[in-house]
Amino acid sequence: MQPAQGGRPRIGFGLIGPRRERHALTLDQLESLALPVGDDGVVVGVDANGRPAVLGINRPTPYDVTLIGGLWTAQVLALRAAATGARVAVETGRTQAWSALAQAAGGGQPCMSLHDVGRVPPQGASAGSPVVVVRDCGMRPPRGRVVAGPWQSVVTLLPYLSPVAPGLMRKSGLVGVQRVSPDESAQIGRIMGLPQAEAAALTTLADGVTLWCTERDRQFVMTQATDAETGLLGSARRMD
Repeated sequence: MQPAQGGRPRIGFGLIGPRRERHALTLDQLESLALPVGDDGVVVGVDANGRPAVLGINRPTPYDVTLIGGLWTAQVLALRAAATGARVAVETGRTQAWSALAQAAGGGQPCMSLHDVGRVPPQGASAGSPVVVVRDCGMRPPRGRVVAGPWQSVVTLLPYLSPVAPGLMRKSGLVGVQRVSPDESAQIGRIMGLPQAEAAALTTLADGVTLWCTERDRQFVMTQATDAETGLLGSARRMD
């Protein structure tokens, strides 16, 4: 401790460091330091230009997502949602298909729970503990006991365009569509207002490719698994 001016010690402040000129910027110079920051959320893959595609699933408002596609994509989405800090509750009639994933998610932490159809308890979602409910309940999922709410999103997986799909799609804030039949693609095109070329492309999508749609935006996304995801879930596939 060095004595300060007048012989009094600088108690609690330590040694006086080297003196330097202050760094000052004008407002114009300050703007040049801005960093481009994109949306936060779950990285579900890359777009046609190779840029990351991000789904903002954790929201302060209710958010419903419908995915007409394969179990593999739903499981990658669930695993990556858990990696962002969300708790994942899976409502499913095929527990055996999710067991290994639930055990591996979170590195031993209880961040993914499995529940029988119609048996998902209240999750107590909050800003500090967001929840994603994944409903893997077949072609005609029953009305869920746990619905979308603040900081609690619901992702409903449908293997095909079932009779309940149009209603789910219309009420969802986000719809994902993987490879479907020509009849299904035509119906989905009408429901989502897709250009004819994009609707027709749904019949030839590769495994792992999803068309994500909102009321205003559409984007084809390729989900590329990491080595750890491939070891756990296998290669991308449309059907199981």
